[in-house]
Amino acid sequence: MCAADTRGAALRLTLYGRSYCHLCDEMLAALDSLRGEFGFAVDVVDVDSDAALEQRFGALVPVLMHAGTELCHYHLDAAKVRAYLAEIR
Repeated sequence: MCAADTRGAALRLTLYGRSYCHLCDEMLAALDSLRGEFGFAVDVVDVDSDAALEQRFGALVPVLMHAGTELCHYHLDAAKVRAYLAEIR
């Protein structure tokens, strides 16, 4: 899995995933167009590094979250994430 992207943005999303998860890599890559539009950073958290996270997310990964709000899982829902980001902007 790619390392966290910290482009200095104030807005930070969290992508919970696994290092060997191709869906996680795909979601991270798919976020690039939205990052250009909204200027956020993505913190990537490997759920296998923490037993509580592994228990919480199980096979649900990847999960994209912001401030406790689940934005999408498995695949990027660009329309939903775009609407959410426009609303909190």
